Amino acid sequence: MIKSKDRLVWIDCEMTGLDLDKDELVEIAVVITDYDLNVIDPGLDIIIKPDASALENMGDFVRNMHTSSGLLTEIPNGVSAAEAEFQVIEYILKFIPEEQKAPLAGNSIGTDRAFLTRYMPRLDSHLHYRNVDVSSIKELARRWYPRVYFNAPTKDGGHRALADILESIRELAYYRQTVFVADPGPSSDEAKTQSEDVVSNFGPAVL
Repeated sequence: MIKSKDRLVWIDCEMTGLDLDKDELVEIAVVITDYDLNVIDPGLDIIIKPDASALENMGDFVRNMHTSSGLLTEIPNGVSAAEAEFQVIEYILKFIPEEQKAPLAGNSIGTDRAFLTRYMPRLDSHLHYRNVDVSSIKELARRWYPRVYFNAPTKDGGHRALADILESIRELAYYRQTVFVADPGPSSDEAKTQSEDVVSNFGPAVL
């Protein structure tokens, strides 16, 4: 049986903007995978109805984006952020009952996590403090393996939370196959040699 710590909680959020002081969540989706990126369950997608002020203050770019995706017309029928948080936690508990075991995963996940901390603190506290951010790997690939970066799978999630998550999982699977060492990886002796080489080249981490 897979342990909670070996699972990843993929979350993507759509917001009225990126300003934590005035913007709010309008959609959240979650998918659970194992460490090999196998999807455990089809996932959960919830529309959230924010305060009227958050919708009124929404900029033209975000408004047009949510209009094109169809999300804007669904928002009036959404649930509260508190109800959405409850549903997401109940869903995650079915697969990961222990607190602070499974990392949060996604693309540019720091933004999503900041909104979770603000509007869904119980959900945030259930997850491990570490993140698996696909965008970090993508940025490194762009610099170290540009051919891999420019041939990555195209993304067309349309700024809908669940579709964006599935594309992020697929994207990480692609980078795993193209830029990470193939299974089973280096032997212990080989890894130790590489470790010693790195320390020798960069020097000891002493201030």
